[in-house]
Amino acid sequence: MAPTGRAALLAALGTLPVGIWEPSWTGILAVNAPLALACACDYALAAPVRRLGLARSGDTSARLGETAEVTLTVTNPSKRPLRAHLRDAWPPSSWLPGSEVAASRHRLTVPAGERRRVTTRLRPTRRGDRQADRVTIRSYGPLGLFTRQAGHKVPWTVRVLPPFTSRKHLPSKLARLRELDGRTSVLTRGEGTEFDSLREYIPGDDTRSIDWRATARQSAVAVRTWRPERDRHILLVLDTGRTSAGRVGDIPRLDASMDAALLLAALASRAGDRVDLMAYDRRVRALVQGRSAGDVLPSLVNAMAPLEPELVETDARGLTATALRTASRRALIVLLTSLDAAPIEEGLLPVLSRLTQRHTVLLASVSDPHIARMANSRGTTNAVYEAAAAAQAQSDRHRTAEQLRRHGVTVVDATPENLAPALADAYLALKAAGRL
Repeated sequence: MAPTGRAALLAALGTLPVGIWEPSWTGILAVNAPLALACACDYALAAPVRRLGLARSGDTSARLGETAEVTLTVTNPSKRPLRAHLRDAWPPSSWLPGSEVAASRHRLTVPAGERRRVTTRLRPTRRGDRQADRVTIRSYGPLGLFTRQAGHKVPWTVRVLPPFTSRKHLPSKLARLRELDGRTSVLTRGEGTEFDSLREYIPGDDTRSIDWRATARQSAVAVRTWRPERDRHILLVLDTGRTSAGRVGDIPRLDASMDAALLLAALASRAGDRVDLMAYDRRVRALVQGRSAGDVLPSLVNAMAPLEPELVETDARGLTATALRTASRRALIVLLTSLDAAPIEEGLLPVLSRLTQRHTVLLASVSDPHIARMANSRGTTNAVYEAAAAAQAQSDRHRTAEQLRRHGVTVVDATPENLAPALADAYLALKAAGRL
């Protein structure tokens, strides 16, 4: 319980004239005694707050950047009306900077024996699970002089999912996939290595596609058509070690890798391939296996949401061994990691042959667009030194990528905005070439 600012103001206004004209304890007591009595009555008439019933409902998940609404139901079982201020506390990253006070505080009036609902609108700025902390309720009497206050634990969790901003590229990649599959009106046949069907020869067809046995059984020349492989296994491996914590632009490298992985998973599941996910640094942080085409994307998004970079060096041997156990048969293994020379040369290259002997390996890495801008800077002494440093960094990155290519690895190195479509294009190229 506590007096309000109104009570303090009335006490000051009453005591000041007494102190000026007739300063005595009797005068002060004559002013403040009625005020104290009024405060006591106001406290007695304020609705009790510890016996209030509180329950939550509403959204349990939301994409990063979107709004989640959580409703708090307040039940007043007492015989006195509740006039209260309510604070619904959540972690600071649950709101945009500067909007917490307006979003978390509510005025509330609940008649005796009734219930009311208040809605807190969250706008999270980070992925992961956001858990409600405490609901603090301050109940006022009818005069507004004294308050009762108590805190209540009302658990609720909102999972903030990756935003999947690259889904805007999905229609164009699906159109390319249909073109590869031979389902669109194009002049070339569908590419791929799996036999699809026979059709009548059309001038301009590759004569190597003529099926002479089928031609001998009918009066027309028959040609074989092909389609890209289906039901292939794709394992997405997210490196959650220290290199994934570096920020490129406004987001960590891990978030850009997640976005690229989601676009590839959406495309591959539409292509009839099976997609699994593994997140690893020194141990498995997330594992998604055996999901159907309709369930794979929600499962991946849900598994990625709580992932955070770990400030440890990734164990490349452990990652390789776990990937080999997860993908027991031939698969496309997509490593979403960095192209920094030291982690690749000291960690991945010594064990890379174990992966490439059994699987097709594709490595995707996030490059920093600021390095490219630095390489083009001129005009001052500092700018020239920056350009030299950027050129050296780019040279090291290209050398590392070339080493990986010599080991049979397909390398995709792109900025955060371009990584997702570039990775999808690399997947489609492998599929068209029959390398899955």
